[in-house]
Amino acid sequence: MELKVGDKIPNFIAKDGNGNDFDSQDFVGKKPLVIYFYPKDNTPGCTTQACSFRDQYEDFKDLGAEVIGISSDSFESHQKFATQYKLPFILLSDSDKKIRKLFGVPSNMFGLLPGRVTYVADRNGEIQMIFDSMMAGKHIPKALETIKKLAL
Repeated sequence: MELKVGDKIPNFIAKDGNGNDFDSQDFVGKKPLVIYFYPKDNTPGCTTQACSFRDQYEDFKDLGAEVIGISSDSFESHQKFATQYKLPFILLSDSDKKIRKLFGVPSNMFGLLPGRVTYVADRNGEIQMIFDSMMAGKHIPKALETIKKLAL
């Protein structure tokens, strides 16, 4: 079951990059969210995407939004990834791929690679934009453009 524009962000709990429990209910319905699923820490495309979100993070924060990255890497891997690239946003570990399934994120490359999909939700938790592309750098401008429209 794939989430669509107009659906609500589902509830989920995951480990963040510090090994703490992250509960989506602490964010959903309180502020606009950019939730992006990516294949793997420290791969060229994923590093480019994470660093692009890092470089624009203040723009998202200024508009009241939070950025959350999710992959199946361990929280220890996320911790190293965040430290190495000075990532200021939340990274969540989805090692059992339950969150990916909850959102209905498709796999790419004949099912060999976890998909790269960005969801933007308004402050009510309603999905306003879904961008599915393996082109890592294209996600950030699309997400920022949507967040700017929500801020009007």
